[in-house]
Amino acid sequence: MEKTIVHFDLDTFFVSVERLINPALERLPVIIGGTSDRGVVASCSYEARRFGVHSAMPMRMAKQLCSQAVYIRGDMELYSRYSRLVTDVIADSAPLYEKASVDEHYLDITGMDRFFGSYKWTHELRQRIIKHTGLPISFGLSGNKTVSKIATGQAKPNGELQVLPTQVNTFLDPLPINKIPMVGEVGTRLLRSMGVFNIGTLRQVPPVMIEQVLGKNGIVIWRKANGIDPTPVKPYSEQKSISSEHTYEQDTTDIIMLKQRMSAMVEKIAFEMRTKEQLTGCVTVKIRYANFDTHNLQKHISYTSFDHILLGVAHDLFDRLYNRRMLIRLIGVRFSNLVGGSQQLNMFEDTPEMASLYQAMDRIRKRFGKEAVRRAAGLEVTKVSV
Repeated sequence: MEKTIVHFDLDTFFVSVERLINPALERLPVIIGGTSDRGVVASCSYEARRFGVHSAMPMRMAKQLCSQAVYIRGDMELYSRYSRLVTDVIADSAPLYEKASVDEHYLDITGMDRFFGSYKWTHELRQRIIKHTGLPISFGLSGNKTVSKIATGQAKPNGELQVLPTQVNTFLDPLPINKIPMVGEVGTRLLRSMGVFNIGTLRQVPPVMIEQVLGKNGIVIWRKANGIDPTPVKPYSEQKSISSEHTYEQDTTDIIMLKQRMSAMVEKIAFEMRTKEQLTGCVTVKIRYANFDTHNLQKHISYTSFDHILLGVAHDLFDRLYNRRMLIRLIGVRFSNLVGGSQQLNMFEDTPEMASLYQAMDRIRKRFGKEAVRRAAGLEVTKVSV
């Protein structure tokens, strides 16, 4: 049976949430991000895009291009809450869905045609999302993730597009090559240097040649250009998580040592998340006392993968959880409610130095090992008797 895959994408998500809170922003150019000249653009409205503004652009340049825009610092906690509202509506209806990022979902509705009609069912779900959240959202419907995602981009703003199996090549061929997921700026330049500007031309190039130019991802990109993508929709669960635990050989009440160990665990698994391009929306701390009583406490947070944010949440949960002052046998930290998203920089901050620091540390870890760079807070102090 051929697959039927839907891709939902919230239109200019951060801007749409701000307009929901403040309707006076409608039809105005809106730019969200760090509000100082050293910040960057996290999101911008279609009105601002007409001036050449785009995500990840330095805020100073955005102000030169569109000085009349409304500039907003942004509120990730607010956006995370609305992201979960959309997920809740989808979860109530979809048989199988994957939350790919804070504003994107994939649905596998294979077989739905036998009962409702895939397009009709998806259209009605989109209307429910709009009704329950007030947010504009677009979808693409096809036989795989790649074609559906590209179709969503063509359907925007606030639209719907179905690409039938017989229409795939006709739909893809005239589109520019940078519409293909995985083809970034470097790949686009390399392909254009070969005279390849649209997907139809790329489809006709021998795959071996594409691999020579783009490396190991070349074959995957060539297949995507041919409308081939067997990647499955991965079932989404709030319980999907990454965690770390430590059991002490001797039970302890040494708070300093316990927090140092917790800091090391947070740092380790936060690095793993960034490596996998994931963000967490929930932190859980676990302690097990010497009598084996086990207690957990969790907190939903704005999606992030930054150590300094996660450390504060984990330590706060530990302080609230450890109130019996008994000997502790085990401590653990779990990050759950994971979504895709490469948080290369915190775009709502006024300075990018913190993001640059994370990128530098992660590069060192990837090259020399996870232990190559450590926070002082995560290093356990060796007690020396004099």
